[in-house]
Amino acid sequence: MTSVFSFPEPLQRFLSKFPLHTYPPIPVIPRRPLQKPTLWIAPPRTTVVDQTSNSDILSTDVECLKWQAYIALRGLTNIAVRWDISPEGGIDGRLPCLHTPAVGDVGSELLAPRSIPVWVDGQVGGGSDPLNGYSDETLKDESHAWVSLLEGVVHAALTLSEPPQPSLSQLFVTANAGGRALAATLSPPPAPLTGLSSVLPPYGTNITLSYIQGQYVEAIASLSERLGTDNWFLGSENPTALDALAFAYLHCLLYSMDSTRIEVTRRANLVAWERKVRTQVEAAFTVA
Repeated sequence: MTSVFSFPEPLQRFLSKFPLHTYPPIPVIPRRPLQKPTLWIAPPRTTVVDQTSNSDILSTDVECLKWQAYIALRGLTNIAVRWDISPEGGIDGRLPCLHTPAVGDVGSELLAPRSIPVWVDGQVGGGSDPLNGYSDETLKDESHAWVSLLEGVVHAALTLSEPPQPSLSQLFVTANAGGRALAATLSPPPAPLTGLSSVLPPYGTNITLSYIQGQYVEAIASLSERLGTDNWFLGSENPTALDALAFAYLHCLLYSMDSTRIEVTRRANLVAWERKVRTQVEAAFTVA
């Protein structure tokens, strides 16, 4: 079919000197085939691996650790982890990602977190339970409230307890607050982002750990009371996604250098439960 658009003859002669060629994709041949499923995670507390145990194999990032726990608590073992890939190398520029080996006619795949449950179901079965492992519909609905609590107040406390990570956005925030970090980095220094000499009025509120401390204390106390002496949260017979999420937050809180860990250490059942689950999660992974 002839295009209805035409170029002037001089332009056609000029463009003919730069023909457009297309080439087939070049297959990437790895130096060695992937032998086992490998989870890409943010680094653990130390990258020096103890050969006698897997104590340094758990990510310090709560999102990555949540998926480590999810995979382990579903019963999978012999899963490799690697932390030499930056988040930009993951799907959507985020970690974790699960790299699965080729099996039969199915080639190797790189899976985003949202695809991990389906892959796990394919390995261990399941996935057809409408209650997602909870005893009844009421407990399933209750689990949503606990997830919101963990990902809300507890996550905020954990984030505020972590040492600040330098970034360009934080440099701008520092400059906006009157600091000299951005001015020392850029020359000439940028104009104020907000204030009298800016077209934008002052905005934003700094949330401190003390601001949500009361809510955080109540959240940890409620979590301890709800677990009680049960093996799994909400009295489930087997671990659920809520247990994986709870473990990720409790582990990160217990190993934080901030006073937020004190609220967890005061609850003996949470400390014992975290230790029990940690042993199972660590045993499920090896270093790639």
